[in-house]
Amino acid sequence: MKFFIDTANLDQIREAQDLGVLDGVTTNPSLMAKEGITGRNNILKHYVDICNIVDGDVSAEVIATDFDGIVKEGEQLADLHEQIVVKVPMIKEGIKAIKYFTDKGIRTNCTLVFSAGQALLAAKAGATYVSPFIGRLDDISTDGLNLIAEIRLIYDNYGFETEILAASIRHTMHVLECAKIGADVMTGPLSSIEGLLKHPLTDIGLEKFLADYKKGN
Repeated sequence: MKFFIDTANLDQIREAQDLGVLDGVTTNPSLMAKEGITGRNNILKHYVDICNIVDGDVSAEVIATDFDGIVKEGEQLADLHEQIVVKVPMIKEGIKAIKYFTDKGIRTNCTLVFSAGQALLAAKAGATYVSPFIGRLDDISTDGLNLIAEIRLIYDNYGFETEILAASIRHTMHVLECAKIGADVMTGPLSSIEGLLKHPLTDIGLEKFLADYKKGN
């Protein structure tokens, strides 16, 4: 499973990169605004800054919702850096644009996916990644993890190469359950990754080892 971090905070991205397990970054206009990054030129520069920190893919989202606008923005984003993956919304014009980008060799991430049918269409159009938002489904009392399982079954049935990018990850158990189901990628906050480090028996064991060591010195 690939680990992506979902943020626009450069310090958190550096911290995740230094951990040695980071495979990429996803971000969006809301996360940019949270870091005070506004204005098209500043946002584009920030994407490049992120690419210069990480080694893997960086999903950069289009704002347009019409075909021509999505294509124009997507091509501009793809030209920024070779690590950029164009993030396109799951709408009719978005699917058309994903097919266009696929034919042009531009990698894409189909975002805001909430059903297996949407994921099937994205794969048919050639999306590099599909992003089902499991946390937001959980918020409305729907099983987000079940959606990951449905998409995994469909993709395996037909050999689709589109990678399942489990998005809207809220906590460490989401990461573990997605790994069990077979999601190709997870993206979430730094805390969801660092949570995998923690276990009380590890802390107790280390404390005992150190105490025993001090007794002998």
